Amino acid sequence: MTTHTEFPSLKAAPILLIALLISVFAVPSQIAGTAVTLPSIAAELGADPGPLQWVVNGFNAAFTLFTLVWGVVGDRIGYKTTFIIGAIISIAASLLSAFAPNLIVLDFARVAAGIAAAALFTSAAAIIGNAFAPGVRAKAFGLLGTVLGIGIAFGPVVAGLLTSALGWRGVFVAFGVAVAASLALSAAIPRIRHERVEGSRLLDFRVLRNPHFLAMTLVPVVQAFGFVTMLTYFPVALSAIWGLDAGAAGLVMLIMTAPVLFLPALGVRLIARHRRISAMTIAYIALGSMLVGNAFLLFVSPSLALGWLVVPLVLLGISMGLPLGFVDGEAMGAVPAHLSGTASGVLNFMRLGGETVAVGGYAAVLAFLVAAQVGDSELADRVASGEPGNAGIYADAFGTTQLLILAIVGVGTLAIALLHGSRVRRERRASAAQQIEDAITAAKSAREHEAGVRRDR
Repeated sequence: MTTHTEFPSLKAAPILLIALLISVFAVPSQIAGTAVTLPSIAAELGADPGPLQWVVNGFNAAFTLFTLVWGVVGDRIGYKTTFIIGAIISIAASLLSAFAPNLIVLDFARVAAGIAAAALFTSAAAIIGNAFAPGVRAKAFGLLGTVLGIGIAFGPVVAGLLTSALGWRGVFVAFGVAVAASLALSAAIPRIRHERVEGSRLLDFRVLRNPHFLAMTLVPVVQAFGFVTMLTYFPVALSAIWGLDAGAAGLVMLIMTAPVLFLPALGVRLIARHRRISAMTIAYIALGSMLVGNAFLLFVSPSLALGWLVVPLVLLGISMGLPLGFVDGEAMGAVPAHLSGTASGVLNFMRLGGETVAVGGYAAVLAFLVAAQVGDSELADRVASGEPGNAGIYADAFGTTQLLILAIVGVGTLAIALLHGSRVRRERRASAAQQIEDAITAAKSAREHEAGVRRDR
């Protein structure tokens, strides 16, 4: 295997990080921010639940499938080339979204945007994993997590404010402008490419055999159900149950997303400075916060004062933010360098696959539960899309759906704990075997030394 790399100069490194991080910022911003625009889109283009939900789900599904494709392609054609292709497609898709005349065109544009986002995200992670020395790489992945947190934190707020000021179309223009800025700085990105290894597969899921890689991969999958569903559809609940507009809903969501802004760096710092705090320790704290936060949301009702939402929303923010700075780095560090793109693709396939299933399933279940209470299908569509005026119906459906989410988060947490236990047992067995081998080697050396002494006599 040959690796072709042009490492960035010291002066180019900050520009390189800025280029990558701007593009990474745009990905969670599109996932989190687009949900806030759904009521406005429904008011202009129609509330048909299928096409309307695909404004979000189309992006997620395309992102999920194409992380695998772009991960492998990036290993072949180079991560910089993949990044540039993704940026160009993303800009075009954002402009098409902004000028879409109907939901069908908008859905098509969001699918294209998801394909492009997969190229940007997988190539950015692979570039960071290959272009920096281990010490600097950990800090770069920490910044990656922080920027993801910023995108999640401010995506709903910015989208809500832009929707209030410019309409929902202005939100998609803003996405295109952000990626265009990243593309303008792409000259600083080094060219990194790995030659194909004999016997390698197009889609290689063998990296999932590593218990630590799989455990780290399952963390964002569980987060998809416990956090991303709320990130995507709780703004709709705020409209349906409490009658908030897009701007106000975005500000309330800041309670949940603000912790994601600064906690990724804290998680990385805790692991680096305290020997007894491992990545799994932080993961367990996050998963516990997610369970408690989702349990609190079971009590959502029209009579509940908005102030009571602070505790569960903060807990959900903690559950997403703490692991965000090290999950990708921990997972990528568990695989060989020449599989960086493939591993990034698998990781993000699992992450976005979880989000696609979680978000799509959540919307379908909630819409079904609303329709079961409302005889008029047209009214049911409007209630499920967040139209105020039927708070009790929406709240009942929300609570039932939340029970399902809580059960899934619990099962996912158990699976991660079992994988961690398997890894610990394997490491203990390996350590014990190494100690036995060292003892045998030491005894053999002692016997040889003793024999040599006797010969000298």
